[in-house]
Amino acid sequence: MAEGKVSEAWNHTSHLLALIANVNRDPKKTRAVKPADFHPFMKKKSGWKLKAKDIGILKDVFVSANAKATADKKERGKS
Repeated sequence: MAEGKVSEAWNHTSHLLALIANVNRDPKKTRAVKPADFHPFMKKKSGWKLKAKDIGILKDVFVSANAKATADKKERGKS
């Protein structure tokens, strides 16, 4: 019961904070905030999670490309 009361109080407070923030923001520079941005008990949604194979692919693309570019620079410097 106590958790419900605290959560409801934060629901109310986070809506008020979002209202105040949105009234005082510059619409050309910032996005509108949501009450969830201020609510400490709401779980944040993550866009996506990296898996080991995804990290391996990124490593192959960027590390290999960087190593190749470095080797090319060294080779050009010797000529």
